[in-house]
Amino acid sequence: MQQHRQIEAILQNLGSVVVAYSGGVDSTLMAKLAHDVLGAKAIAVTAKSPSLFPADLAAACAQAQAIGIAHHVVETAELNNPDYAQNPPNRCYFCKSELHDTLRPLAQGWGMAAVVDGLNADDVGDYRPGIAAAKERGVRSPLAEVGMTKLAVRQLARELGLANWNRPASPCLSSRFPYGEAITLEKLERVGAAEFYLKERLGLDWELRVRSRQDVATIEIPPQRFGEFWQQIQIADLIARFRALGFAGVVLDLEGFRSGKLNDALAARTY
Repeated sequence: MQQHRQIEAILQNLGSVVVAYSGGVDSTLMAKLAHDVLGAKAIAVTAKSPSLFPADLAAACAQAQAIGIAHHVVETAELNNPDYAQNPPNRCYFCKSELHDTLRPLAQGWGMAAVVDGLNADDVGDYRPGIAAAKERGVRSPLAEVGMTKLAVRQLARELGLANWNRPASPCLSSRFPYGEAITLEKLERVGAAEFYLKERLGLDWELRVRSRQDVATIEIPPQRFGEFWQQIQIADLIARFRALGFAGVVLDLEGFRSGKLNDALAARTY
């Protein structure tokens, strides 16, 4: 694949890198390629914060070990920033600012030439204010630079034997709240526990979300799974569990799961 060779050339030219590694397929592919090209001169770093789903951290650690890349976990504190916690439409800008303000001194201290991330070409066309924060700090995005789309990322990840090549996207837990609703540690823990209950306790291995709007939980699942959902759950038990977590109510979104749904509200607003 030509793009594969182009990315390798970028990495060789950089000479040494820190990979901003979330454990998703994009950053996993970036970590794999960096390790293959640079060996010990590539280090993956995962940011641990309250907005990270705990199972995602465990999966990231396991995948890094499988790749063989040196891996560090650092804590970030974006929730302490009011500009982030107030949950404006550009919330991700402040998250990525915190992330890369943490990674850059680490890279410098380790003598690494650059920080790279897993941004792909499709991401560039989406509403992602965090991209600006990364660019301002000199972060390189080799996948996007060579025009590699999400589909191409998954294809190459599969060819290279990465176990998570087809893993659904898993955005941070802060994305479960409508813009303008303040985010707190308690709210993050609550939606995280709700999704854990659905995925781990009930065994729903589908792409799903639990959105939170003023203490009401909205479950989003693929529309084609509605029939299975009603067959697999006990409604009374589910409601009791969600109320025990602190939700005032729980509903099922009849439109079904769609990535980025909360961004719909931006179309009617000007910022």
